[in-house]
Amino acid sequence: MSETPIALSPPVGSMKDQKTAMTAHALAHSFLDNLFFVQGRSLERATVNDLYMALAHTVRDRLVERWISTVKNYQAQDVRVVCYLSAEFLTGPHLANNLINLGIYDETEQAMRELGLDLNVLIEQEEEPGLGNGGLGRLAACFMDSLATLDIPAIGYGIRYEYGIFDQQIRDGWQVETTDKWLRLGNPWALERPEDAFEVKMGGRTERRADANGRLRVLWTPQRVVRGIPHDTPILGYRTNTANTMRLWSAQAVESFDFGAFNTGDFFGAVADKVASENISKILYPNDEGFKGKQLRLAQQFFFVSCSLQHIVKIQASQNRPLAELHRNFAIQMNDTHPAIAVAELMRLLVDEHSMEWDTAWSVTQHTLSYTNHTLMPEALEQWPRNLFGSLLPRHLEIVDEINRRHLEDVRQKFPGDGERAQRLSLIDENGEKYVRMAHLAALGSHAINGVAALHTELLKTRVLRDFYELTPEKFSNKTNGVTPRRWMVLSNPGLAQLLTARLGSGWVHDLEKLRRLEPLAADREFHDEWRAIKLQNKARLSNYIQDRLSIAADPESMFDVLVKRLHEYKRQHLQILHILTLLKRIQHDPGAEVVPRTFLFGGKAAPGYRMAKLIIKLIHSVGEAVNADPLVRGCLKVVFLPDYNVKLGQRVYPAADLSEQISLAGKEASGTGNMKFAMNGALTIGTLDGANIEIREEVGADNFFLFGLTTPEVERRKREGYNPRDFYNSNANLREVLDALSNGELSHGDKTLFEPLVSSLLFGDEYMLLADYQSYIDCQDRVSLAYKNTEEWTRMSILNVARIGKFSSDRSIRDYCADIWKTWPVKIQL
Repeated sequence: MSETPIALSPPVGSMKDQKTAMTAHALAHSFLDNLFFVQGRSLERATVNDLYMALAHTVRDRLVERWISTVKNYQAQDVRVVCYLSAEFLTGPHLANNLINLGIYDETEQAMRELGLDLNVLIEQEEEPGLGNGGLGRLAACFMDSLATLDIPAIGYGIRYEYGIFDQQIRDGWQVETTDKWLRLGNPWALERPEDAFEVKMGGRTERRADANGRLRVLWTPQRVVRGIPHDTPILGYRTNTANTMRLWSAQAVESFDFGAFNTGDFFGAVADKVASENISKILYPNDEGFKGKQLRLAQQFFFVSCSLQHIVKIQASQNRPLAELHRNFAIQMNDTHPAIAVAELMRLLVDEHSMEWDTAWSVTQHTLSYTNHTLMPEALEQWPRNLFGSLLPRHLEIVDEINRRHLEDVRQKFPGDGERAQRLSLIDENGEKYVRMAHLAALGSHAINGVAALHTELLKTRVLRDFYELTPEKFSNKTNGVTPRRWMVLSNPGLAQLLTARLGSGWVHDLEKLRRLEPLAADREFHDEWRAIKLQNKARLSNYIQDRLSIAADPESMFDVLVKRLHEYKRQHLQILHILTLLKRIQHDPGAEVVPRTFLFGGKAAPGYRMAKLIIKLIHSVGEAVNADPLVRGCLKVVFLPDYNVKLGQRVYPAADLSEQISLAGKEASGTGNMKFAMNGALTIGTLDGANIEIREEVGADNFFLFGLTTPEVERRKREGYNPRDFYNSNANLREVLDALSNGELSHGDKTLFEPLVSSLLFGDEYMLLADYQSYIDCQDRVSLAYKNTEEWTRMSILNVARIGKFSSDRSIRDYCADIWKTWPVKIQL
């Protein structure tokens, strides 16, 4: 790039040209204009946040033309729009990603440099949007990126949470939750559109009345009404003109201030409705252990689903298209079970609000909706107490009951005399306190049901939704997850991206299967040297971050062994801890033993009410304290926990990893997407045959994947036969030694009770079978160490992992959905 200083004379051309031109010169002028006219600052007086906001507005200006053109093109053509309903959109920061997708990263860097500014500082200033928690939300964000990149018409619908799930701090090894105030400095990427608000009814009662034509209609008189305000964010595709919309709803009171109450001195009462209404979009995943928490969770789900469906119906009407053909113009995807209330709400809108006959409405609903299941864990297949459901959504309970009545009639006709099957298929769990089964509602009200990995889909068919599969097998298909290479390779790992482009051209960013052309280079020693140099740079960058933030020295020359994901017992972070303790004991018993130097990196949040997961975080820190302070293992082992793990931090971690830990018990993880991000960046995987691990191993080759552990059939067989974890404890001296170290106070300053709940859960239950998989895991880790010592062989395996990872691009996932479920096609946008 030219280093000629930017002249500050105004660029020639119209105001629109000045706002959309992509040269460094034009970007600098737009930046200074936005700094002055939007932020009200001069360059000399601006804060870092002022500078970031000015640059964000400069980039957004260049999105808006594409955004408006996209909407106009969709309105002018008979297109089918994908509507993605998701409780989470874990987008990550927007600025750098938009620079990559617009193709102006280098020009922007030059513009900032010539103004005396560092682009990296401004990128780092951006707050992580608190709109998601884990894989579900990150998948939704990857899908939005791919939908736009592939020019597929789409709208993402969710909630604009005022506060994220929480910021994680670590105090004395314990997780402490603090408020995630991600909006405190503003959000320049979203446009609030209060004129496009919708009202959402809750509570109250229903009654039946005859309409003007004598037909019986249901009138819902709500107890309260909440207004949903949309906040629209453009989601730009990579090097394309398509900018789709992510529309997130915030909740407001219809009347936010009671003037009369205030004047009588009832100051709290004057704003009570405002507070109650805004609570709906206040935080992501409120604690739902109590009745109030459950009620709020259900209210959140209904709120965003109702707003979204009302918006979709409004679009259909505004285009003068009949509602009976809604499914021709919209494909609505429910991302997991949270939006399942869409089945009943769409029926209500069609039948009650638009006077459609029931059978027609049911046909439209089923042909419009489809359902992705993301879990095999029973607690995530949401069920709501019938009384709670009816008190908040009385009309919807009536609709669910009518859907269920007709459904069970069909079941009894198809399976006469099979009362148990009818009970299992019912939308209402009649055992004890009655519950509304939301996964059942989603499955029945959709024309398509998919899992997110081959094993997961098979388990849906044979276990979780077996009765629905036997009832309507044609609905079921697999759509293995994927992740976007734009954020997780081009943005996160620029060194690797530049190397790939130099050798393969830039086409791989659009078509990840083109990485297959790397395979011959896996035997090229010169290429090996370039590959390793990039990995070392990424590790050094992460090491510097760890030193700056945690004052821990992590050696970039050591193996970076990484386990970053949400804390849950089934993900088995504590199995890795048992491995670390095994290595520690080996060195303590034989200080001369040869050990491959490793830095163990952990990251992830535990749900605030999940005590065992929080205890595992404490255990990681306690083991880290013991390992990092032991002079015998200095230079051999290091344990690091990365607090407040999020997308921004992930962009540092994935490119630096040597070994990816995917060690959940077989049959528990639906898919996983972290496994894909690691492999895309050249990490080798140690894992079980669970989720997408199976397909990753098939793609990269069994010789380039470290496999251990029981298979799903073996897990089921052992549990049927009566699994006793103490048998493994009694028969394995190494396992016994490390478990005893947890219970004898060795790692807790003499406190023998601290980790007793964890040890007891392993010895007297071990639901996730750590002890059964322990020795297989240790043996496999020994194979990892042996392989890592052979630098050339490890590099070859790393290259082949990247070369063969093309299947796991979210572009492939979206193409599969478009072809098999949504039946939609690309629409090229002309500016």
